[in-house]
Amino acid sequence: MDKEALLIIDMSNDFVADQGSLSAGKAAQTIVPYIMATAKRFLEKKHPVIFCMDAHDEKDSHFELWPPHNIKGTWGQAIYGELGSWYEAHKTDENVIYLPKPEYDAFFQTDLEDILKQMAVDCVHLTGVCTDICDFLTAYGAYSRGYKTVVHRQGTATFTEQHELFLNHMKAIFKTVIV
Repeated sequence: MDKEALLIIDMSNDFVADQGSLSAGKAAQTIVPYIMATAKRFLEKKHPVIFCMDAHDEKDSHFELWPPHNIKGTWGQAIYGELGSWYEAHKTDENVIYLPKPEYDAFFQTDLEDILKQMAVDCVHLTGVCTDICDFLTAYGAYSRGYKTVVHRQGTATFTEQHELFLNHMKAIFKTVIV
């Protein structure tokens, strides 16, 4: 049987709240209850729940491509709404992990692979935003390291019209299971 981990990707104020600097808005807000229910199920089974969160310095070169967002220590970088409250209530649990990331792929220049290996995980479930950017590239990061991938249709969103296209692309290219 697979040891699974839930990745909650970039559910920050800047990506989810109406006043966020790069918000997916209502599409991202509507997936919060699904992600919370999924996180609760994973934690009850003692599976890791990992918040993979964009974390940028004020003068990050990333802002040559995108408006400033998720600047370390700001309101914009904090976990959005009820998800933030859920994290605060569970952050002392050894299976709840906060992982800052500098790029789209949550594996790039982070300890994610080491964490997953330490916890004997072989299958990652992806939720969060954005389906066609960070979710997609994290699915590739997992696939390229030999992990099985599962993406939750009701737990992912984006600010473009590319949601279904990228879910189908993950399924076709990375053999990701879509639930």
